[in-house]
Amino acid sequence: MVGRGELTDEQWAELEPLLPPEKPRTGKPNKAHRAIVNGIVWKLRTGAPWRDVPERYGPWSTVYSRFWRWQRAGLWDRLFAAVQRRADADGRLEWAVHFVDGTVIRAHQHAAGARGGTRNPRPSGAAGAGSRPRSTSESRAAAS
Repeated sequence: MVGRGELTDEQWAELEPLLPPEKPRTGKPNKAHRAIVNGIVWKLRTGAPWRDVPERYGPWSTVYSRFWRWQRAGLWDRLFAAVQRRADADGRLEWAVHFVDGTVIRAHQHAAGARGGTRNPRPSGAAGAGSRPRSTSESRAAAS
């Protein structure tokens, strides 16, 4: 049974051949890619911290390190491009209707609807260079 938000068997069958081999040439075998990818999808879908990735996907540190290793290797860009090409070749993309983009921009919750600018702007030294001094000590010194 596939959990909510996890890859279906059909989706996994499309992604699996595009991933690096699970069993490295040397060393101990990796944790199953499917569990790790589902953990990465869960983390990105929920926005939760890496340490909150559920145990069913494996240790959070493994999910995190696999995500960043694949990011540095450019795997995510290649996966996205390959899946997009396949969907386009199969006629599953209608370019007149869909816009495919992998960009997400998050704003802090306080960024919505706030007034812009600084609260107490201070004039620069150049702003007051042309005006006469506002100190009262000069006028007293001149009167004495």
